[in-house]
This record gives sequence, structure tokens and C-alpha cells, in this order.
Amino acid sequence: MAEFLLYIGNKCFSSWSLRPWVAMKHLEIPFEESFVRLRTPETFANLAKVSPTGQVPVLNHNGRIVWETLAILEYLADLFPEKKLWPDDIGARALARAAATEMHSGFREVRYRWPMNLRRPKGHKPLDTEGEVQRARIEALWRECREKYGKGGPFLFGHFTAADAMYAPVVTRFDTYGGELAPVTRAYVDAVLATPAMRHWYAEAAKEPWPEPGPDE
Repeated sequence: MAEFLLYIGNKCFSSWSLRPWVAMKHLEIPFEESFVRLRTPETFANLAKVSPTGQVPVLNHNGRIVWETLAILEYLADLFPEKKLWPDDIGARALARAAATEMHSGFREVRYRWPMNLRRPKGHKPLDTEGEVQRARIEALWRECREKYGKGGPFLFGHFTAADAMYAPVVTRFDTYGGELAPVTRAYVDAVLATPAMRHWYAEAAKEPWPEPGPDE
């Protein structure tokens, strides 16, 4: 058994699974993945075998179980300080943690009205009023991070951090549903999607043989 075993769901739509997976893959932290197919009659029982919450992702590190995405990212940051999952500068680190936590707990309308679905053809899908407020907040956050701390590279804080991992599924949503994006937003979305880790995730999602979710879902 590998030192790190990450339990994930379907790559096509399991947005929470993507977050620690893309961080570990991008930062070259070796791990094996174990797959639990979602949306089946057996899903609940299968998840109960590996997850204390009945949800993925879950990280098994030599028998130590860590669940909840932010907790996994914080755990990895403690184990691998050289990977700089959080910025070194204390102000940047505070903003990165605040932005990541806001993503973890917020933007409900964007997440539900723009569900992550890598099978779906790209096309603009309008949000309701609250969704548009949340969309604007996401873009303002990205812009603030980039303007204050992003000069050293294409990501929110220059180099890839836990904040980028937390927003990776939202990046797919903007790309799928957002239509014509503001230049700053488009540049950030393109930077995340261009990483080998994200391209790998998309390629494996495209190979999944199951019908769910459908391209119009």
C-alpha cells in the first residue's frame, strides 16, 4: 500500500475530490487513488467503509484518516512545508486562507446552478440575482489575490497554493457556463486549466464509461 491513498469519486463531477487530488498531483506528492463510484445504490455502503462522514475525499496516510478537503490540504502543508501550499508572506497567507475558507463554506448558488460537469458542452448559462452576486464576489477575490500577491506567476498567489486547489472546480464551472469572461478571469481560468494535473483529470474524466451526469444535466 502506498504511503498516501486518496479516496475520490467520479472525476466528471466530484468537485470536492478534485481539490486535494489536483494539489497533490501538481505539487508532485506521490499518492495512489482509490475510486468510489457515486450515484449508485451501493454508494452509501461503499463510502461508509472508507469515510467517517460518508463523503469523499478522504486521505489515508499510513492508516491515519484525514477527511474534509481543507483539513487534507492543511495536513499536507504541515507535512510538506517546502511545497508552499500556503504563501510564505503572512499577509498573503491570511488572504489565501480566508479565500479558501470562503470557497469551502460559500457560493452556494454558483455551485448548485453551475454544477461541475465535465461532460457538458461549453455555453453561457445565466445565474439568478444571488448567483450573479456570488459570481462577482469570486471574480473580485481572484482579482484581489492576483493584484496583491500574484506577480510571481499565473496563479492567485503567483505559485500554485491550496487556494488554487480550492477554486479549481469553480474554474471548470466558469469555463463551462461562464461564456465570455473578463480578461483577468479568463487568464486565471486558462492558467489553472493548462496545468498538467488538470489536463490529466479531464482526460481521465473523459474515459469514465458511466452515463451520469448527462451532458445537459
